[in-house]
Amino acid sequence: MIELRGVHVDYLVQRHGFRSIKEYLVSIGGKRLLERKRILFDIDLTVHRGECFGVIGRNGSGKSTLLRLLSGIVQPTEGAMRVNGRVAPMLALGVGLEPELSGWENVRLCGILMGNSRAEVRSSLDHVAAFSGLTEADLQMQVKRYSTGMMARLGFAIATANDPEVLLIDEVLAVGDIAFQQKCYQRIDELKRKGCTIVFVSHFLGELQKICDRAACVEKGRIVKIGTTHEVGMHYHGILGIPVDP
Repeated sequence: MIELRGVHVDYLVQRHGFRSIKEYLVSIGGKRLLERKRILFDIDLTVHRGECFGVIGRNGSGKSTLLRLLSGIVQPTEGAMRVNGRVAPMLALGVGLEPELSGWENVRLCGILMGNSRAEVRSSLDHVAAFSGLTEADLQMQVKRYSTGMMARLGFAIATANDPEVLLIDEVLAVGDIAFQQKCYQRIDELKRKGCTIVFVSHFLGELQKICDRAACVEKGRIVKIGTTHEVGMHYHGILGIPVDP
C-alpha cells in the first residue's frame, strides 16, 4: 500500500552566521539567504494493506516530516515513493483545519479536499457530530475558538468519517481525554478490520504497542530499526539510554 525506496527530503531553511554586514546586505534578495538542509536520509519502507504501522522517535527525529511526505504535503528530493488509495491525514494538531471557518464548514471543506463526493460529504456530517461529541453550538463556532481537545475530536472524526484507505495519524490523540482516546482506538481497530492501512506516529511506546502490528524507529532523519513493536521499543529505549530487559 505504501512503498518508499531511497527517499531523501531536503528543506530550504534560513541561513545564519553571516560573517559581516556586507555579506548579509549582498545576499538580500538572493537565494543565498536560504540553505538546503537534509531532513530525511535514504528512507526504505514498505507498509502492507490493512497493516497498522507505528513510527517512533525523539522530537525532531523526522517523524512528522515522514508523515507529511506520505500525505503529499512534502515531495521527495530524491528517490521513489508510491502511496495507493485515498489518504486521510490527521497531522499535527490543527493542521488542515481552517481556523476562521466553523466546525461544520471545516467538515465540508476537508471532505472536498480529501476527494470525497458530495454524497460522502453529506453522510460524514452525522458521523462527525456523533463521533466527536461536539454540540451543535460547538460545530457552528469558529475553530480558532476551540480548545486543543475539541480540535483533536473534530480532526479525528473528519479523518475517519468515510472509511479511508490510508489513514495517517501524527501524535494528536494524547490531547484528548481518556474516554475519547479509547473511542479512537476502537475506531482504528474497526478501520483495520475493513482493510484500512494506518501509519501511526508517536514518541510514546505504549501507544504503538497497543494498536500497531509493526513499527520503525527514526533517529536523526534515518530509519534505524524496523520490526515488531517490542523489537523497535527495545531499540528506542537503547537510544534513550533506558535499561531494557531482553
